Amino acid sequence: MADSRTPRSSEGLGSTSPAPAVTRAAAVMDALAASATGRLTLSDLARELGIPKSSTSNLLLALEEARLISRQGAEFTLGRKLVELGAAYLSRLDEVQEFYRFCERAPTLSGETVRIAMLDGTNVIYLARYEGHPAVRLTSNIGDKMPVSLCAVGKALIARLHDHDVDAMFSDDAELPVLTPKSLRTGAELKAQLTTIREQGYAFEDEESTTGVVCLAVAVPTRGAHGPSLGLSVTALKATYSAEQGSRMIRELNELARSLGNPMG
Repeated sequence: MADSRTPRSSEGLGSTSPAPAVTRAAAVMDALAASATGRLTLSDLARELGIPKSSTSNLLLALEEARLISRQGAEFTLGRKLVELGAAYLSRLDEVQEFYRFCERAPTLSGETVRIAMLDGTNVIYLARYEGHPAVRLTSNIGDKMPVSLCAVGKALIARLHDHDVDAMFSDDAELPVLTPKSLRTGAELKAQLTTIREQGYAFEDEESTTGVVCLAVAVPTRGAHGPSLGLSVTALKATYSAEQGSRMIRELNELARSLGNPMG
């Protein structure tokens, strides 16, 4: 996988950073996370960072000692310490704790697969997943990233942005990632859906990321100008999905969104 990446400049990643070692360490973990196999060699990582193997080796040793990465033969993988850190981060998000509490007692959502996600550029990152429907397991897990164009929650979140911000993210002729025959193909197709999403107050994904699966999503009202951009989604099997079911799902998603966006009532 590393061979297909564009090499860094000869000065190497982090050459202009106030803390180059930290920047390079973050780049190592990003590279491992992005790898199709989750494994990269010293040579792969040195090439990715654009620095000598000796410097990369020292960096990897420090990360290994901190349990942030793990060595498996000649290859490196992400370390279990990251799981601990991620769990600590999520446990301190009040929104995630309220998300689970609400889903457990909601009449409809308690029997469905529900997720909360955060906008991250042109992707969303899934922060939590409530498993109320064991039949729907072909969708994203906690920590996964998904292009906004492929998921209802991503579309619900960018629908909140100004048109000029969306234009900066996606030109009309931008080619979008495709997972199924129903995936959106261009920036123009994506932007055409945003008007409808804004008018109806929710986004609908019709087998665009997984064949046989539909998804509905709403955005959480932002707390302040710099609050996190959070969204909620619920997944259902298309074969058993109905408009009546969708109405119940949206009603409860909106109730949860209001609770998360304004916890004081």
